[in-house]
Amino acid sequence: MSRIGKKPIPLPAGVKFDIVGSNVVVQGPKGKVTTHLPAGVKLQTANGHINVIRENDDRAAVHGLVRALVNNAVEGVTRGWTRDLEIMGIGYRAELKGKNMVVFTLGYSHPIEFPLPTGIAVTIDPKQTKLTVSGIDRQQVGQVAADMHSLRPPDPYKQKGVRYAGEKLKKKVGKTGAK
Repeated sequence: MSRIGKKPIPLPAGVKFDIVGSNVVVQGPKGKVTTHLPAGVKLQTANGHINVIRENDDRAAVHGLVRALVNNAVEGVTRGWTRDLEIMGIGYRAELKGKNMVVFTLGYSHPIEFPLPTGIAVTIDPKQTKLTVSGIDRQQVGQVAADMHSLRPPDPYKQKGVRYAGEKLKKKVGKTGAK
């Protein structure tokens, strides 16, 4: 039995879920999130909790996965998800252009315009070096943050680039004099 799969998901007040075909639609105060429900796995409500039940042991591989995805959807529509990024380097910065465009200056010959998908919001601190990506879909928030990170990954020698907040980097030693 999956240890994660058998944990009940608390269902806060104001959150509703519906099964439409092979999808689970979770609605809450912040919006609506849809996630896939594979065959052989069912959702049941009991005592204000959602329980994930598999039909047989052949579905053991997706039991915990479904529970985690539905839990992420419930968390997203109640609290939302955020991912913090830091920009390190002299002259490196980001700024908002309108509501759905982030312009990065990352040491290239041109600024990089990054369009934001619907449902994703970005806030930038006044120093223009810290970004917070937020939204209700955990996968989409993580993907947008990963795409921003890949614009200029941190350099192992000078530590310049876009990094996740709290990311530890191993600094490499540069060249030494030839002997």
